[in-house]
Amino acid sequence: MNIDPSKLPAHIAIIMDGNGRWAKKRGMPRIFGHRQAMKNVNEIVTSCAELKDIKVLTLYAFSTENWIRPKAEIKGLMSILKAYLVKERKTFMDNNIRFMTIGESSKLPAEQQRLLNENKALTSNNTGMILNLALNYGGRQEIVRAVNKLIKEGAKEVDEGLISAELDTAGLPDPDLLIRTSGEMRISNFLLWQIAYTELHVTSVLWPDFKTKDLYGAIADYQSRQRRYGGI
Repeated sequence: MNIDPSKLPAHIAIIMDGNGRWAKKRGMPRIFGHRQAMKNVNEIVTSCAELKDIKVLTLYAFSTENWIRPKAEIKGLMSILKAYLVKERKTFMDNNIRFMTIGESSKLPAEQQRLLNENKALTSNNTGMILNLALNYGGRQEIVRAVNKLIKEGAKEVDEGLISAELDTAGLPDPDLLIRTSGEMRISNFLLWQIAYTELHVTSVLWPDFKTKDLYGAIADYQSRQRRYGGI
């Protein structure tokens, strides 16, 4: 798949969906799909980092709604996250990746919080692509937190700029391209404020099967569109 390196999206966001269905197709438990999914993250992160004009990659890793899943699955997901945060440090450093998070990660288990903070510190001087994991993240909750902070600070009136500056993504460009795997046609409470003019690409490919060729296909689709931002 040919893509134009001069017209790459600066910020790609991905809703990584379909892990459970991927495992079910193979007669395996859901956690097997989640393990495979995390392995797949490495390929996509590395592929994006190699495309130098991609400045930010935001991955929807764990939503605020995911806490309602069975306790055993949540425990497994936290274990996978822990392993990923340790294993991928070399990938971050080798690819000059800066690691960041959005969401209320302070509500994650203590060990995961420690590793998140260590990875942020370790990569803080890296100057390449930002890998932004959305953990315990919800778009509505993020907007509410931002508005409440402004109220607490004494704001009498707010505008778009003030709200944007208080969001978890403050300082980052809004996504140019949002990819959703597994074919589901919904946003799932992800970056609701930030995707006002984002180009959407939905693929039926389940996340564990989403490879570099699929990423390039999504970018080619993005590059084929005309972005008008409400104009003509």
